[in-house]
Amino acid sequence: MEERRNTLRRHAQALIAAGLLAGAVGGAPACELPPGTRLESKHLVLSYRSIPSRIVVGEHFALELAICPKQGAALPERVKLDAQMPEHKHGMNYRPDVKTLGAGRYLSNGWLFHMPGRWEFSFELGGERVTHSVRIE
Repeated sequence: MEERRNTLRRHAQALIAAGLLAGAVGGAPACELPPGTRLESKHLVLSYRSIPSRIVVGEHFALELAICPKQGAALPERVKLDAQMPEHKHGMNYRPDVKTLGAGRYLSNGWLFHMPGRWEFSFELGGERVTHSVRIE
């Protein structure tokens, strides 16, 4: 378990360093989304992926998130992430944190799905809410 946490920390440090370096040299425009699951709301487009890519029941993971405003919109001032199991009417036993990396990029640590089944990610992006379901076996 400690080895997995160290791996997640190394991924997080690499993402932060990449974000800082991109900002220092001009970086890619915020509207270029990295690979991942793409979702849209009325004013925003987002892409997210889990680290590691396969979510395992009972093991911590992180989410990398990128947000691009649609024409005429702005990045949200507040980003809040959560997940729940709609069929069981409960959420996670952990509260993930969200760190801003700049230019519409975020890193969220502290995720753990404690049981198999359908989980629904909830992305609260300012005044908009976007959800996406995943099945964890």
